[in-house]
Amino acid sequence: MKQKHLPLIIAAALSALSANALASGYRFGSQSVAAQGSADANAAEAADASTVFYNPAGLSRLDGLQVIGGATIVVPHSTYNDTGSTRFTKTSSGGTAVSGYAPDAVVAPALYLSKKINDQWAAGVGLFVPYGAKLDYGSSWTGRYALSKIELEAITINPSVSFKLNEHHAFGFGISAEHMSAKLSQAVDVPGSIAALQGRPESATLVKTIVALGGNPAVLASAKDGAARNDGKDWGFGFNLGYLYSLDKDTRFGIAYRSSVAHSLKGDTVWDFSGVTSDQIVNKVLAASAHRVNSAALVKLRTPETLSVNGFHQINDKFAAMADVTWTRTSRMQEMHIEFPGTAAGDEVIRQYWKNTTRVSVGGNYKHNSALTLRAGVAYDQSPVRSDELRHPALPDSDRMQYSIGANYQFNKNSSVDLAWSYLAFKDARTAYTNDCNPLLTVCTGNGETTRGVYQTHLQLLGIAYNYKF
Repeated sequence: MKQKHLPLIIAAALSALSANALASGYRFGSQSVAAQGSADANAAEAADASTVFYNPAGLSRLDGLQVIGGATIVVPHSTYNDTGSTRFTKTSSGGTAVSGYAPDAVVAPALYLSKKINDQWAAGVGLFVPYGAKLDYGSSWTGRYALSKIELEAITINPSVSFKLNEHHAFGFGISAEHMSAKLSQAVDVPGSIAALQGRPESATLVKTIVALGGNPAVLASAKDGAARNDGKDWGFGFNLGYLYSLDKDTRFGIAYRSSVAHSLKGDTVWDFSGVTSDQIVNKVLAASAHRVNSAALVKLRTPETLSVNGFHQINDKFAAMADVTWTRTSRMQEMHIEFPGTAAGDEVIRQYWKNTTRVSVGGNYKHNSALTLRAGVAYDQSPVRSDELRHPALPDSDRMQYSIGANYQFNKNSSVDLAWSYLAFKDARTAYTNDCNPLLTVCTGNGETTRGVYQTHLQLLGIAYNYKF
């Protein structure tokens, strides 16, 4: 019974491209509370040190030494209704309904610093979370053979500099050091494999082996799922560029590019057959016949690059308007090959074939008085998923609308606080994802399951940040 099951590093492969996705793929949608208030339409405003992320050329507009420390609290609500998930044998996967798989809340911090060096040069650094995911479906839900749990976090350190050529042109450059870590788990379809082998020579061989070792083959009839767990991590490096053109003191336009980051996620895969039956001899034979050995796992991938074009216009003393269009090259994610160095296990091939995406946002500021500025914005963000058949439970993503409001309150000339609230409404997302590998084959790795269901998701984002100018 030579089975090969879906490796846990799959989710790390998918994740490299935030609890649920906030922007297309696993990209965390907001890196600044001030930006969140305008649905991230304000990149050309360059009003604070978070311009390190959005456009490093904007550092040229900041005076003195400025520091921002903030956090965005993500409050997700997501439901999943199964519509007929199956094993590779085309029989029902069984299992239970799932609820509460999204966390109650997740916090994503951000820290930025900027320093004006002279009339032409400025520098800054940012610490932020560009990607993230946290879903826990449990070990008994209907789609457990695809995924039961994923925790992903990426943290980036981004030192940057800007050069102001003259009153109209400014340029920026930054280097990114990105640390990505993932913890993942899933079920192993032992009952389905045993049922598929009934009447085949491999089944008789399995029984003979169990009897020879003193085990009880009768317990095979009540076999349960196995389990697998994985963790992986890696450092990767990239860069970002920015250009800011100031038409006059009230109008400016920006272009920003953030490169892809290459990762080689390395980790350990642990297979657990100890709870499959009540007979530990049987469990050991099943694990051996499945050729499941604890091993290393490796996925080589590149995160998608982004290109943004944005504008800002101060209409009068009270009102300002702004807009941003961001293109993301998520088409980098086609087929992912998961390797098991040092073993004879075949690669896991994950079909994604993602498409490139575009995010469009518009927003505005209203200066109520010298202390209080109000913000609002709306954004439309495309999902990279092409079809129901390519929507994996690790990323139940779909197109979404974002509606945001925010405020800045100035305590004095040196300190202020930013507040923001956003609501993200996702389109219903159907999945009919099939893993193409039959688990009885030896040339590939996979459970061969099909996960069918409908996701309904909305999110709230609550942001708060403190700003200080020295």
